[in-house]
Amino acid sequence: MSNKNLHDLTTQVRRDILRMVHKVNSGHPGGSLGCTEFLVTLYTNIMNRKEGFDMDGIDEDLFFLSNGHISPVFYSVLAHSGYFPVKELNTFRLLNSRLQGHPTTHEGLPGVRIASGSLGQGLSVAIGAAQTKKLNNDSNLIYSLLGDGELQEGQNWEAIMYASAKKVDNLIATIDLNGKQIDGATDDVLPMGSIKGKFEAFDWTVIEIENGNDIEAILEGMATAKAATGKGKPVCVLLKTMMGNGVDFMMHTHAWHGKAPNDDQLENALNQNPETLGDY
Repeated sequence: MSNKNLHDLTTQVRRDILRMVHKVNSGHPGGSLGCTEFLVTLYTNIMNRKEGFDMDGIDEDLFFLSNGHISPVFYSVLAHSGYFPVKELNTFRLLNSRLQGHPTTHEGLPGVRIASGSLGQGLSVAIGAAQTKKLNNDSNLIYSLLGDGELQEGQNWEAIMYASAKKVDNLIATIDLNGKQIDGATDDVLPMGSIKGKFEAFDWTVIEIENGNDIEAILEGMATAKAATGKGKPVCVLLKTMMGNGVDFMMHTHAWHGKAPNDDQLENALNQNPETLGDY
């Protein structure tokens, strides 16, 4: 997909996020907006995907969303990537919908491989999938996305230690480094020091993307990350994003981590992101 098409799709996904959360007055727009460029680029231009969906995921790259509360962006990108009809986004968080507030598997939504949102678990699953690829002589890669506040969960560090010890070098774990979580700045809630230093101390290769909301920077950084795989170490990408990116009143604050816009705020936000591809 061309860079212009990537930008157009990013705008459309951003509109989807805002409308989904507004409709049910519930959901997590802040982190979703911050990760829009990354997930759009990942699914369209970075991952090796095959037609259709099955849980085995043989002969294709796989993605595991660990910070499952950003389900609005995940669902929108999956829909625009052909996993299910875009119009189904209209059912977000409704009773009996396949698009629950946190992704689940029992509804059988194509593209969703694990139930997530109980933070701290996704990386462990991704490591297991990566080891399965190796056992099956499948050369494709495993991608995962974690929140920076999520790294306060101890299970992550057991997984990080394990992955390097077992040389799980077909794994690229991306950290959404926006510096904010539900109760405030990560440095105020529970400072973690140098995340880069910690991953390097656990013997991971670390790639930094200074502007994680710039599509060109994402393409370049993820190409570097892919080139680093297969060399005996797992790869960590530190993706420095802006929570609420693309909506001026949602940026630079943790307040929109889990709050829906009202009618006037929705209109304001949509006006900042003009329609490009047609709303669902």
